[in-house]
Amino acid sequence: MNIYDKAHEFAEELKNLKEVVDYRVATENINNKEENKKIVEDFRKVQIEAYSEQMSKGVISEETKQKMQNLGAVAMTNPDVANYLQSEARFAVIWEDLLKILNDAIGVNVIAPESK
Repeated sequence: MNIYDKAHEFAEELKNLKEVVDYRVATENINNKEENKKIVEDFRKVQIEAYSEQMSKGVISEETKQKMQNLGAVAMTNPDVANYLQSEARFAVIWEDLLKILNDAIGVNVIAPESK
């Protein structure tokens, strides 16, 4: 069996993994309802804003923290949005672990600028 066959086998396993199926269904539920999609998009914008502030200034402003808390509260009171965010978080852990396994197998450290 060659590497591509194994990759396709892995992809099939991944496609049927419970966390992936849950994430896919949750994503479809979000995309099928404009109100839910807007909540997630707004939440993402504030997440990116917070990340940008953290990277550029080393700290997140109180205003951005407040926006995150407010949008987080709205998101968690909506069952579809809450399920989506939780499913996404579970998938992200698995994906990060898989990438680490693959990176370790390759054995090459990516050369990148050091963080400040």
